[in-house]
Amino acid sequence: MQKIHHIVLILLLSISTSYSQANKPNVIYINVDDLGWMDTVTYGSRFYETPHIDQLAKSGMRFTQGYAAAANCAPSRACLMSGQNTPRHGIYTVGNSERGNAKTRKLIPIENNEILADSVLTMAEMFKQQGYVTGTFGKWHLGKNPKTQGFDVNYGGGHQGAPGNGGYFSPYNLPSLENGPDGENLTDRLTQETIRFISENKDKPFFVYLPFYAVHTRLETTAELEKKYSKKGGDKLQNNAVYAGMIETVDKNIGLLMNALESLHLDNTLIVFTSDNGGIRKISSQHPLRAGKGSYYEGGIRVPYIIRWKGIVAPNTVSETPITNLDFYPTFMDMLKLKLPNKKLDGTSILAVLKGEKIKERPLFFHFPIYLEAYDSEKDDARDPLFRTRPGSVIIEGNWKLHQYFEDNALELYNLETDLGERHNLVKANPQKAKELLAKLDNWRKTIQAPIPTNRNPAYDATYKPLKNKKGKEQ
Repeated sequence: MQKIHHIVLILLLSISTSYSQANKPNVIYINVDDLGWMDTVTYGSRFYETPHIDQLAKSGMRFTQGYAAAANCAPSRACLMSGQNTPRHGIYTVGNSERGNAKTRKLIPIENNEILADSVLTMAEMFKQQGYVTGTFGKWHLGKNPKTQGFDVNYGGGHQGAPGNGGYFSPYNLPSLENGPDGENLTDRLTQETIRFISENKDKPFFVYLPFYAVHTRLETTAELEKKYSKKGGDKLQNNAVYAGMIETVDKNIGLLMNALESLHLDNTLIVFTSDNGGIRKISSQHPLRAGKGSYYEGGIRVPYIIRWKGIVAPNTVSETPITNLDFYPTFMDMLKLKLPNKKLDGTSILAVLKGEKIKERPLFFHFPIYLEAYDSEKDDARDPLFRTRPGSVIIEGNWKLHQYFEDNALELYNLETDLGERHNLVKANPQKAKELLAKLDNWRKTIQAPIPTNRNPAYDATYKPLKNKKGKEQ
């Protein structure tokens, strides 16, 4: 009798676990590489064609004040996967932190980490601990193998940040992705592998990370799409036909993915669509935002966010709540009712926002204690022609945004409600607000132990005048 009772308990536990697993939401996080805030119809483009992304927005919630936690690839991805801001994981850029000509750098920058330590409990590992099957399809950029950091399967992910010359068409330049038929498109292939993974795991909760390599340089598209957009023309802000073709390819695959979810009846799936940082301004202007990728002006960090979750997120809604990709780790934990007492997180759950409620207003912080050289001195629209970013920190609170630069301790204060383009520095007009925000920024840096470069660079030459080539780049 006791043995029968024990068997019944095991069966009941098994049924309970199966029911619990079946009711856990699936999660798909789509991270388009270098897609700017204005690079879809949804956010105002009149040149690019993105009907499927627009339909995704109409079926979910669009955020108007969404940010990447960093202005370029690797640090933004590290922030997402760790749930921690840049001072905690130490990834600030790609490669060396001493970017640009040494004679033009006043400070010795903080050293940069290039790999997210395996000791960090990643978002993928968190999902895996909760019984999810996990897959990544595309750019990883945080180490050699994402399978050591929580993913069951990996298609295309490694330390590389771009597919290289010719790499958007098979044969590929990616060690972790087998070649397809000659001429197969990389974005198409990554989506096909994603759909296959979802189909094979439709009866289990799954976490899909879909970080397309597109629309990162080197720009490549089909001759047909390039011809289409060359004929269309564009305007002085957005007119790159190859880039437009890459965006259309991403959009087409978003449509294929959404159709697959519909056909498999996977309604209980939370979908996030975003970019890892702002777009490259010389390729695609993000006007009215200033600057682009690599800059901590709005063009470098403000990105599109669309979230769909049937039955939870009301269709065709817009949120003005400021968010960053740091918020998704705690949001997914909140969704799973999970507590991790030893895990330090720097974001805030936005689950209440997704349900149509409000969260407490909080400041957003950005820290970049290194250098990032210019793409194009004329088109970057940066603080100076030599660097997209010099060492500094930023705080955004409400409509106010304060930049602090460590080389000269200069401050820039902007009201984003009236000056989204960050053209009118209000430090002198509103010194009290600048002082208030600087105190909060200082306190945050002390709390998180953010390193600040203070050592002077002996190679710096104040009289040095770099020569420029015809494209405006330093020689």
